[in-house]
Amino acid sequence: MNDRFHYDALVDDALRSVVRRVLTQVAETGLPGSHHFYISFRSNDPGVELPDYLRAKYPDEMTIVLQHQYWDLIIREDDFEVMVSFNKQQERIKVPFAALSAFVDPSVRFGLQFDRRDKETGEKLTADKPEGAAAPTPLPVPEKRPAPPVQEGETAATEGEAAAADVPKPEDAASKVVKLDSFRKK
Repeated sequence: MNDRFHYDALVDDALRSVVRRVLTQVAETGLPGSHHFYISFRSNDPGVELPDYLRAKYPDEMTIVLQHQYWDLIIREDDFEVMVSFNKQQERIKVPFAALSAFVDPSVRFGLQFDRRDKETGEKLTADKPEGAAAPTPLPVPEKRPAPPVQEGETAATEGEAAAADVPKPEDAASKVVKLDSFRKK
């Protein structure tokens, strides 16, 4: 049993839902103002539907632009379909949200980049991982707990702080502490 939360996978799924919600709004009301999107996806992922000539031209990744020449945007829970124009020829493509690699709205300088993950395990997938390569080692959990807060009148010094206190610090006008009492009238 895997007893870890895959926070990176959860965040990645949440960000994909941002794209889903934005595209749903665009499908219902159109693109507002100067908004337009660059949507990149892995063309060889399962569920991606493209004409054969486009898959041959873009075997790994493809970017479409939703701005002026797109029609019939259909959004579902796991994918979207849209008719786009390629060299004055309209083609329907279907893209699962899991295949997205990037989403950019340059009109507001907003962009998202997505990791490729296995749905069951949440593990990051890489195409260039050599066969038999070891999985990355997770960072060890720190054994020390943070120091308790210092009570008034107490001092806290760790070994590093004690060593730093022995080293003289260069004095300049900005590093001097001046007591306000010296400026008060007596």
